[in-house]
Amino acid sequence: MTTVLQAKERKELRGSALKKLRQGGSIPAVLYGSKVESKPVSINSADLLKTIREVGRNGVISLDVEGSRQDVILTDYQQDHIKNEIVHADFLAVDKSSKLTVDVTIVLTGEAAGVKDGGVLQQPVHQVSVTTTPDQIPSNIEVDVTSLQVGETVTVADIPVNGEYTINNEGEEVIASILPPKQEEEINSGEQQESDPPENEEGRETQPSGE
Repeated sequence: MTTVLQAKERKELRGSALKKLRQGGSIPAVLYGSKVESKPVSINSADLLKTIREVGRNGVISLDVEGSRQDVILTDYQQDHIKNEIVHADFLAVDKSSKLTVDVTIVLTGEAAGVKDGGVLQQPVHQVSVTTTPDQIPSNIEVDVTSLQVGETVTVADIPVNGEYTINNEGEEVIASILPPKQEEEINSGEQQESDPPENEEGRETQPSGE
């Protein structure tokens, strides 16, 4: 059963109206899709958080805009990290039978054997591109690194896929590796390494796959 989230159409789009909206416990959002007209809406902030907890970050939601329901997924949202509040959301209208391509977060699980031996766990890839139907989008993909030894790597090809979705990344792309302690010391003592965090970890780019 799809979780229903109530929404209201926004007719007033000025900044003063948005401020009043947020003061009332709601947030502005946008409903869009290839087969629907883009529509500004508002939703209750607490209801959205409750819905995300129920269906997961990538779950299908039935968005009820004043009596008209549309299956959607939450493609992106903006968050006020100081107040720990969502301040804007984007909803993509979906057809449950049509496939989409989305970015899904990789979560490493277990304590790697190589770390226990003094190695250092590295995770160069934090998300992978997945194609599947909306109701089969995983909230995240867990990768068990418990048996990973110093000098070993886990690649995209090592991710177990049960046929519910297809991973689009190259199979040889490294998800996690264990650096030897000496190599890690050399990195720390050498020039400072550039480490760019993934852009916009909260959201993801979503588009129909054309299948």
